[in-house]
Amino acid sequence: MKHMLGLAMIGLLAVPAGWAQAQSSPEKELIGVENAWKQAVVKRDGAALQRLYADEYMSVDQEGMTWNKKQDIEIDTAGVSRLSTYKLEDLNVRVYGDVAVVTGRNTATGKVLDSSAKARTRFTDVFIKRDGRWQCVHSQTTPIVG
Repeated sequence: MKHMLGLAMIGLLAVPAGWAQAQSSPEKELIGVENAWKQAVVKRDGAALQRLYADEYMSVDQEGMTWNKKQDIEIDTAGVSRLSTYKLEDLNVRVYGDVAVVTGRNTATGKVLDSSAKARTRFTDVFIKRDGRWQCVHSQTTPIVG
């Protein structure tokens, strides 16, 4: 009887651990997508960005300008600025079924024209899961001043 009670307790304790692990899977996946996105920008990988952005993708940059998928990919792959390093921090992932919101901070270095540049920003990215993969539908970046 003690043996059965012990097994039952182990089973009850194992369920929350497994449930928590399953719950963290989309969050980990989205953090991976965020990192793959930044790597695609560093590498100027237009094909990767095509897959990461939904067709209706729109971004709002630090100056309040809006860009669609085609424009944003063109800027990231052939524009006058070039990202060379990034560091994502303070990531917060919220998943609502097939929709997710990722917020965080990004410290990036690179070049604008021929001058070195560094930017610290906060961002909000909205993703939708389609055909088994996460795609960004909206991204907004705000500069961190000070």
